[in-house]
Amino acid sequence: MASKVINVVVAGLGGQGVVKASDILADAAFRCGLDVKKSEIHGMSQRGGSVASDVRFGPHVYSPMIPAGQADCLIVVAPDQVEVNRHVLKASGILVSPESLATVPGKIQAKSVNVALLGVLSNVLEIPLETWEAAICANLAEKHHRLNLEAFHQGRQATA
Repeated sequence: MASKVINVVVAGLGGQGVVKASDILADAAFRCGLDVKKSEIHGMSQRGGSVASDVRFGPHVYSPMIPAGQADCLIVVAPDQVEVNRHVLKASGILVSPESLATVPGKIQAKSVNVALLGVLSNVLEIPLETWEAAICANLAEKHHRLNLEAFHQGRQATA
């Protein structure tokens, strides 16, 4: 598992599931026995404003905040938020955006794009598939499990 602290920023607009995606990521890392810290900035999220959530996990994490230019991964749910948030990503960092899903066969429902992007991210993190699936189910109502598990696997296939 992670021998160093991994920094992931999830960003988008209010109502796109940014916080829910970060909850799932934090839960998956915690299920792996890692120390996890998480923070959120909601801005005017109730009105479709910018939302960002920092998730840090590893053997020992001391602060929930990720300094600018230090994110290993940046997940952006809204395409127009990529440039707004790019400054948090380190030079060697990985950007996961809706464009990452361009090769997915079939359509991903808008309300599941956040989980599909976690599927893309899952291909670069050392978190077992069954742990991701357990975290998704633990953080969503049962009636949303099938749709979101399908979206997650579509995201995994987009970059597999």
